[in-house]
Amino acid sequence: MILGAAGAAVLAFDVGGTDMKVGLIDAEGNVLGLRRVRTPRDPNRPADAILDRVAELARELGAEFPGHPARAAGVIVPGIVDPESGVGLYSANLGWRNYPFTAEAERRLGVPVAFDHDVRSAAAVEHHYGGSREFDDVVVMVVGTGIAAAVFSGGKAVSAGGFAGELGHAQVPDPDGGGTAILEAVGSAGAVAKRYAAHAGTPVSGAREVLERARAGEDLAARIWADAVDALAFSICQCVSIIGTEAVVIGGGLAEAGEELLEPLRQRVDQMLDFHRRPVILRAQLGQDAGLLGAAMNARALLAESPDADASAATDGAA
Repeated sequence: MILGAAGAAVLAFDVGGTDMKVGLIDAEGNVLGLRRVRTPRDPNRPADAILDRVAELARELGAEFPGHPARAAGVIVPGIVDPESGVGLYSANLGWRNYPFTAEAERRLGVPVAFDHDVRSAAAVEHHYGGSREFDDVVVMVVGTGIAAAVFSGGKAVSAGGFAGELGHAQVPDPDGGGTAILEAVGSAGAVAKRYAAHAGTPVSGAREVLERARAGEDLAARIWADAVDALAFSICQCVSIIGTEAVVIGGGLAEAGEELLEPLRQRVDQMLDFHRRPVILRAQLGQDAGLLGAAMNARALLAESPDADASAATDGAA
């Protein structure tokens, strides 16, 4: 498997706004008991409800695979996350503020827990094992309904207390108003569909349909697609100019367009830049399970830091 061998099994939990991906990654790197479940929603105790479900799933996996006791766990979530303090600072979609995820997850699971941001963790796996692994200065952009990113400088993830990588809210030229807009409002898959529907007066099923109409020669669809490419290129060029980014990995739903997105994006970046080195622009390779693998990699890092951790802790914590 992609993560290779380790000293023990770990639990991995990738918490999304709609679903959670869960798995037990054994010492050889195999994903056991992979499952996808609905993310529990409780407006009065949003984070507690999620961690209660995490504990239930950990017990289920422990009972299903008794020969692979987990010695650590990785939990990743969306929003603004401070991994150093173990606190989920804010989640607009799931509703918590300043929640002590690491402490509460460790209390429920009985093993050390690595807590981090979902995109940053998925990006770390992509950076270490995907197409950008030969580079030290990398931006991984997940371009779907919204846009999220992770930044690596000198080979290390930049966290800034959880506030680094918010490229979706970076300012770009507004193709409609002549001022500025946030990148997410122009360059995301959601924005492509929304802006096309607003200009055409006709709803579309998504960005894919807009691209299909552009392929068929429709001027409006081609312009909306080009606007998205321009906005993405603008932000990439800002990264290159400010932090010297040498590789950009594009993932998420919009990346499914493949070279129909990446090649014009490379050309536009090349046109916009002056004396700067041109970044390599790649499609993400690890797919929809990158977040789960990232959570597992975070947990394995805890094992590397504390190789003498009590191997029976997972069994005790799940009892």
